[in-house]
Amino acid sequence: MTTLLTDNLPLLAGAPNGIKKLRELILELAVRGKLVPQDPSDEPASELLKRIAEEKARLVAEGKIKKQKALSERDAEDPTFELPASWVWARLADVVNVLNGRAYKKEELLDAGTPVLRVGNLFTSNHWYYSTLTLEEDKYCNPGDLLFAWSASFGPFIWHGERSIYHYHIWKLDFYATGQLSKHYLYNYLLEQTQEIKAAGHGVSMVHMTKEKMEKLAVPVPPLAEQDRIVAKVDELMALCDRLEAQQTDAESAHAQLVHALLNSLTQASDATDLAANWQRLAEHFHTLFTTESSIDTLKKTLLQLAVMGKLVPQDVNGCSQERLPAGWSAIKIEDFCTVQGGIQKTPLRRPILQHFPYLRVANVQRGRIDAKELERYELSLNELEKWRLNAGDLLIVEGNGSENEIGRCAIWQGEVADCVYQNHLIRVRPKVCEQVNFLALYLNSPIGIAHMKRLAITTSGLFNLSVGKIRSIPVALPPIPEQRRIVVKVDQLMALCDQLRTHLTQARQLNEQLASMLVEQAVV
Repeated sequence: MTTLLTDNLPLLAGAPNGIKKLRELILELAVRGKLVPQDPSDEPASELLKRIAEEKARLVAEGKIKKQKALSERDAEDPTFELPASWVWARLADVVNVLNGRAYKKEELLDAGTPVLRVGNLFTSNHWYYSTLTLEEDKYCNPGDLLFAWSASFGPFIWHGERSIYHYHIWKLDFYATGQLSKHYLYNYLLEQTQEIKAAGHGVSMVHMTKEKMEKLAVPVPPLAEQDRIVAKVDELMALCDRLEAQQTDAESAHAQLVHALLNSLTQASDATDLAANWQRLAEHFHTLFTTESSIDTLKKTLLQLAVMGKLVPQDVNGCSQERLPAGWSAIKIEDFCTVQGGIQKTPLRRPILQHFPYLRVANVQRGRIDAKELERYELSLNELEKWRLNAGDLLIVEGNGSENEIGRCAIWQGEVADCVYQNHLIRVRPKVCEQVNFLALYLNSPIGIAHMKRLAITTSGLFNLSVGKIRSIPVALPPIPEQRRIVVKVDQLMALCDQLRTHLTQARQLNEQLASMLVEQAVV
């Protein structure tokens, strides 16, 4: 099975979330006895369990641990896979003593003393509390102890910090018999169980994990020598995953930089000849450049930028004006060729009403599209309806509402719903010449338009908000209407090709994932 893994690493790692799934597969194979071959000369695990049971009984007789209730036979929900002949099932409490941590009152958590290890310190938090209490020895964890966090963030850990008091959301797994069960093997099994729960989407159920349930956890126990071989192989393969991950990150970074540089060469071309040469260079490597969603997104943005710079279709007249615009283009403020108006501020009514109309919210307006499937309704007078009614061809802009990511999102209303109005966090822009709305939307959704709106929107408090006045003041590099028409058609064609490219990429990844899944199924069976 290890050969099956290593021979197909590129395929497995290249699938969506491939390296993460590969790590999960390694652990699953390990605890099923399929990662390393069994050795008939190994002492069976049943003998190992007998020695652990004897040591446990001795500790109970000497009063060092409490006598536990008899554990039930394996439950229906326990793992059902078949173990190798030399392995045995055991309850967790058969091999380790599951010890509770201690709860603390606020006044017991101090700024000095013995560190108090909380769940947050195991995951994300670097903030520590301390205690001066003197506690029983089993309330302390020492370097090398196996711990299990059982609150909302959960999982096993081998503690590598200093001697600490562990919190009650953490269990310490204290081995009855030293040298009879590999700490690192048990850690790998608990990690596999944790990942299985997370993958199933039931991670929150661990919040309700009880000590009794933990003690009854079914553990597949291999012979001791095989435990060591499994741990060594898991470490070897996880290190290989680390290297694959680093290589993948480096490759993705280098790829993104290359795409960015080559696309920049298009927008920075000095003249038509230079632009044509750069396009040709790009076209020769198209199949290796645009192989990720992010690279396709970057291509789309570049195409929009070229469009509004006048570099996507030929102009009717060659040359540029003194303002460095293509000949025939003019820099015109939005207020000079559009009417701009803010939306209506009202509270939607929940009671039955007679005269009510649908309205658009910020969430309905995405960049380049409007989602009008589910609209709430306002009660409006006919005068209000007339003032804030949307006409097909109106452009709607999100004012930002404080968020940099929200700022300037815009899309054209196509008349999807009759008698629809728009709320006050949206701004309506209505060109005096209807046909100009398509180029205007293209311009404002381009990197040039977005950057301009962000510059206008930032406030002294660091929030981002556009206003009707700021929208009116935006200068737009506007070509003649026939050229606007050609640009919009060309952009639509190129965006459709980008979408096809993305579809092919998705299909290829789905095929990769299917092949990887088949290999995984073959490895686990």
